[in-house]
Amino acid sequence: MKPNTIIFADLSTYTPKPTIAFYENVFGWVYYKDYDYYVAYKGDKDIVGLYETPDKFKQMRMPHFWMTYIEVNDIKSTVSKARELGAIVEMEQTLECFGKVALIRDPQGAGFTIYEGDSLKSTRTENEANTLIWNELHISDTKNIIPFYEGIFDWSFVKTSNDHFEIYTQNNKHIADAVQIPNDYKGKYEYWVCTFGVKDLNTTKHRILENGGSMIIDEGERILMTDNSSQAFFYIQEVE
Repeated sequence: MKPNTIIFADLSTYTPKPTIAFYENVFGWVYYKDYDYYVAYKGDKDIVGLYETPDKFKQMRMPHFWMTYIEVNDIKSTVSKARELGAIVEMEQTLECFGKVALIRDPQGAGFTIYEGDSLKSTRTENEANTLIWNELHISDTKNIIPFYEGIFDWSFVKTSNDHFEIYTQNNKHIADAVQIPNDYKGKYEYWVCTFGVKDLNTTKHRILENGGSMIIDEGERILMTDNSSQAFFYIQEVE
């Protein structure tokens, strides 16, 4: 087990069927249903998950969103520490034959899921096309959340510019970035963003647009896109 590392991502959507069709057409994934949960596969390798947004979040008018999963050694102590440091725990439960999960919102509202167990293996790669390759925190004020993440995960934040931080584990592994972005640009929500590797950036961009997605911003080496919900967004980045 590698505690306090990012291992997985899944998508909360109001419209599972058209959303599944979008991602299958764009990334070539094939989804299989397990009870009320869907897992996307690339060949025989599981990549990401998908589920229908619970009524609680629909009533709150939460958007469609990608969720980052972080593995921990002890979910109970992590949840307790998160509350002490100003987080909101939206959900905490034990799932039979899977493990323990908790959905947490950091002090500024960015949501992520923590996981304790042996069933969920890391699906993040470094440079494989059509897989999750990176995760990034977009926030409006970095100083308000650094003590939180350092406190619950023993991460360290290294400032590389006025608005950019690299996030490192205790073992000095660079596992994520945090980017400070004004609300008038990113909107009112704070969030973790997923990046998916692709073989050809322009080809994938056009495939996304053809399937009802949209482009938010082209950063050159990567592009921020939305799926066909116009709400759930993600980066695509070219890999070798």
